[in-house]
Amino acid sequence: MLHEPKSWPTSLTVGDAREVLGDDHLHAILVVDGAVLRGVVVEGDVPDDATDDQPALAYAQLAGRTVRAGTGLDEAHELLERSRSRRLAVVDDAGVLVGLLCLKRHGRGFCSDAGVAARRASRTTGQPFEDGSSTTGRPRSPLVRECNDL
Repeated sequence: MLHEPKSWPTSLTVGDAREVLGDDHLHAILVVDGAVLRGVVVEGDVPDDATDDQPALAYAQLAGRTVRAGTGLDEAHELLERSRSRRLAVVDDAGVLVGLLCLKRHGRGFCSDAGVAARRASRTTGQPFEDGSSTTGRPRSPLVRECNDL
């Protein structure tokens, strides 16, 4: 389990969500109000006709995208298989985000904090530059830059 997954505030816009999901390393946007998970946005949630200034939270879902802390890995793996997803936000009884279960691409294990840190350190392309632009040449929005720097 990732113990400190990236999360975004409820002020995240559809435009910001589209930018985040354009990164092929991020598959779920965890939208929080303080520490409480309010919704998860994944590819396909936001309709094409949604305007960039709309709140992304309007398209976020919790059902089928969360699991309670303490759930066994076998049960969590079953939930992921049934939902055809590789991500489950882990929340406590109060809805506080405590982690992210991330099934590896090959499906034979879960991502770890150490593994994600090692992959991040080894990446040499696609990182935002100091001015906030990315290697795609598109400037990153201030909110996305701020959240990615966490």
